[in-house]
Amino acid sequence: MPSMTPYFDYAATTPLDPRVEEAMRRASTLAGAFANPSSEHPAGRLAAAAVEHAGEQVQRCLNALDYQLTWTSGATESNNLAILGYGMAQVRRRSARRRLLVTATEHAAVLSAAEAAEGLGFAVERLPVEADGRLAPATLKAALGDDVALVSIGHVNNETGVIQPLAALAPLIKASGARFHIDAAQGAGRLPLDAAALGADLISLSAHKFYGPKGVGALVHHPAVRLAPLLHGGGQQQGLRPGTLPVSLIVGQGEALALADDEVERARQYALREALQNRLTALTGVVMNGVADGSPHVLNVAFAGVHGDALRSRLADLNVSFGSACSGQAGASHVLRAMAMPDALADAAVRFSIGRFTTMADVEFIAERVASDVGALRAISPVWREMRAGRKLSDVYGVTTLPNLA
Repeated sequence: MPSMTPYFDYAATTPLDPRVEEAMRRASTLAGAFANPSSEHPAGRLAAAAVEHAGEQVQRCLNALDYQLTWTSGATESNNLAILGYGMAQVRRRSARRRLLVTATEHAAVLSAAEAAEGLGFAVERLPVEADGRLAPATLKAALGDDVALVSIGHVNNETGVIQPLAALAPLIKASGARFHIDAAQGAGRLPLDAAALGADLISLSAHKFYGPKGVGALVHHPAVRLAPLLHGGGQQQGLRPGTLPVSLIVGQGEALALADDEVERARQYALREALQNRLTALTGVVMNGVADGSPHVLNVAFAGVHGDALRSRLADLNVSFGSACSGQAGASHVLRAMAMPDALADAAVRFSIGRFTTMADVEFIAERVASDVGALRAISPVWREMRAGRKLSDVYGVTTLPNLA
């Protein structure tokens, strides 16, 4: 049976937009673009045209009409193709650039791909972020050099919604001669991203993050970037990613980006996020993990005086997240640790992510329910009683200050 509680995990995956579903349905019928797009017959040419149109929809959304596009199974594959595909091409060229830079808060798909690149002879550096989760341009500038092959930075952090200052970082990367990869899984379709203006070399996408189908993504890459394939088989997609293209999924991804959130929808989501934030911070002892000008769809908060395991147990029937759905990691979030959040407090963090179908009634429901459960846990918490009696937060969690404490 479908869940009866509101959905607050849009950062993990989004529901299929009905308009996307209809476009996919039309492409899947005998009268549509169902055929193998590599076939030379009329039905195959119709499918190929549908794929080409979807590619143009993706490119227009990113202002990347001069870029090439490789269809993948999702952002994980796109990130691997960007990092390892470029790395292998560099090895074959015997390039002296053998360092990779990533931020410490990247998605596991980026961090793991970077670690795998060490097997190719690359040295990987995880760049520290500020307490607000952003990479400081000075930190990046100090790490760059003529031996850096690639810099990979996520547009929007999947756990905190922090938006990286790409406009300030991109010129530093380009001036160094390194290639610039953006993991846009959380930002594409939600926030504007201009590939040409940034001079981005590679951009990873995943359709199910922006109301498209699961199982399809793309790597948008500049024609000057040379990549080596990770898969081998047929000659599809110039041999870079062989396999029969899933036309209906690709059509769905293109349509989903053509329906990207506009300023009105972003403003609506910001208002919902602010309303939820205000309701939760009224509890006091709440830490906002991120910044006020982050992505409109993510709110990450930690509740002081509450044990993480107990909180997860109380909220188990709610559609919220306690970190990345893809990390598979136990313990405190590596993202919050990188932001200098103490483990005990990071373990009591909850990610609420909203989207196109979230309503104010949903926000009111989730806020009331979470406030009730946190209150119940604090009522039996000796730590919370001590804090209410005047014990300092620094004594409880071993920190001197915490940003965004309410």
